[in-house]
Amino acid sequence: MQYSLGIDAGGTYTDAVLIRDSDGEIVDSNKALTTYPDLLTGIKNVIDSLKPEYLEHVKLVSVSTTLSTNTILEGTGFPVALILIGDHPLEKELPTKHVLFAGGGHNHNGEEVSPLDLSAIEKFALQVKDKVSAFAISSYFSTRNPEHELRARDRVLELTGLPAVCGHELSQELGAYERAVTAFLNAQLIPITRQFVQSIITDIKARGINARLLMLKCDGSVLGIRDALQKPIETIFSGPAASLVGASYLSGLENCAVVDVGGTSTDISSICSGVPDLSDEGAVVGGWKTRVRAIRMETTATGGDSHVWTCNRELSIGPRRVVPLCVAAVQYPEFLNTLKRTPIPPREDLCENIQPTKFFVRSGYPAGELSKAEAEILDAIGSEPSSVPEIALLIKKDPMPQVFDSLIQKRLVQAIAFTPTDAMHVLGDYTDWNEEASRVGAERLARLMRMTPHEFCSAVKHRVARNMTLHLLSYILEGVPKNSVEKILDGGFPAQFKLDIPVVLLGGPVRAFREEMKGVVDADILVPKHAEVGNAVGALVGKGIKRVEILIRPKSLTEPDRNFLVFSPTGRLKFERYVEALDTATELGKKLVTDYMKDCGLSGKQVEISVEKKTMSPDGWTHPPMETKLLVVGVGVRGINI
Repeated sequence: MQYSLGIDAGGTYTDAVLIRDSDGEIVDSNKALTTYPDLLTGIKNVIDSLKPEYLEHVKLVSVSTTLSTNTILEGTGFPVALILIGDHPLEKELPTKHVLFAGGGHNHNGEEVSPLDLSAIEKFALQVKDKVSAFAISSYFSTRNPEHELRARDRVLELTGLPAVCGHELSQELGAYERAVTAFLNAQLIPITRQFVQSIITDIKARGINARLLMLKCDGSVLGIRDALQKPIETIFSGPAASLVGASYLSGLENCAVVDVGGTSTDISSICSGVPDLSDEGAVVGGWKTRVRAIRMETTATGGDSHVWTCNRELSIGPRRVVPLCVAAVQYPEFLNTLKRTPIPPREDLCENIQPTKFFVRSGYPAGELSKAEAEILDAIGSEPSSVPEIALLIKKDPMPQVFDSLIQKRLVQAIAFTPTDAMHVLGDYTDWNEEASRVGAERLARLMRMTPHEFCSAVKHRVARNMTLHLLSYILEGVPKNSVEKILDGGFPAQFKLDIPVVLLGGPVRAFREEMKGVVDADILVPKHAEVGNAVGALVGKGIKRVEILIRPKSLTEPDRNFLVFSPTGRLKFERYVEALDTATELGKKLVTDYMKDCGLSGKQVEISVEKKTMSPDGWTHPPMETKLLVVGVGVRGINI
């Protein structure tokens, strides 16, 4: 028997699942807390929990992770220098201070507009090589001719030894600015992804596992590890993509909406005829618009670990993620006693950071430059959870609440507080951790709200379910104002939403929200078996999909019957006749797809290749097409019996 191992390293939990290749049966699965800053510890812990008699027969390991997304969102990527060649706009914001505008570039036909200023690039590379970890290079119209990008890349590598990323390698779409940003973000992720992948390879080899390693892309397809290392930008949002593919596999549905409830957020997406719904626009991450195709997704910053707090007798949930009280009581044996003896702050002092259930602990990250107030409070926080009153005693004054925000943003401090996960422990819906810590926290917050603990936790549960439903409807009713949806949900109109598409819930405690959601919207809401590890399943069962776009145009419209240009990801080719250009472009596209699939471990009958040809010519045109677009698509399914 052979088995495949799927791993999803999420924001709160790292999930793993083992699937028997012969019949697609899930034979083992487990979860472990995600570890920061080193995700490998969490991955090692979850693999350790799986049955060794299966692990020794694993032949494929596939991974999805929030590593790329979180790195960009948190601004913790490696420093990168950006080289822009040709007529790039000067007024647009760029993601780095290390920028060079160099002469060069091409026109829409791939003809050189001006010579490449290689001496300026050499001087710049030597100036910044000790300040950066990688280079990103984007040349004007490099999608028509990448020659200047390639020459610049080779020279930078020769002078510095640092990795250099070219824009044309990541996207064949026009848009010089977005392509430059995409190249920058990709270069920023290369050192991190390389370390992450190498750690996984080292761990599975140490276990005696001889397996191919794949990663999931943000469009729900898989890519070989070589491409993952060269193009880590394509793994942004691979976590949500994994939930989508996993939900379809577990439910047996090829058409469904998916609500994935994680610790940090809830992601909503959909799948149609077994294919993820992709956004027409490039993915936006950390405020930067890229040229990376990703699934269309609606995200709400409400998850199982969102901070539940109260002020002026109003209930607030999120947007920040915290460690649940029930989890902290397991991680820190003395924490339950600390929680019980901590005084309740005066009502007038309450805010997000001053709560009767909020505590702070050092994260272990090294501290950089700090203000006096930050250094003072950080010195008062140790490796065991501290309350605000305890910190105040140590610094001999009341701390400013906003300083905690700054320390959390710098990842020097981790917050512990009441969460929806705690509410579910009190209600008995989910009891994997310390129930007493959750109950004590609920009693304290309920007293401030003048409610019973059960009433308080029920209110939290209802608020989370309503928020999930609101974002689900907002996703499905694309273009409908969210306030209109809210009015119907809140009874503002004598109507209720009815959904024709089934909804699949994924995540550890999602069963607890099923009935709450059904009370808000009329829909077929499913919680499949193994829903708690759906993302790890998705990491494993994603199909191999490769799309190659190739453009054919005559060099000049004054001679439309001869001299044709072929623009492909590998560069520009010239042909005397149209039929030669078309035949070569078709074979080139098939070869690129086949080579990609081989890297994913797919070949022969496992791969289906289709070629779509679109031509454009004016009415009455009697020559070869003015423009031909070829889309070569390969779809491959691995040995798992899906």
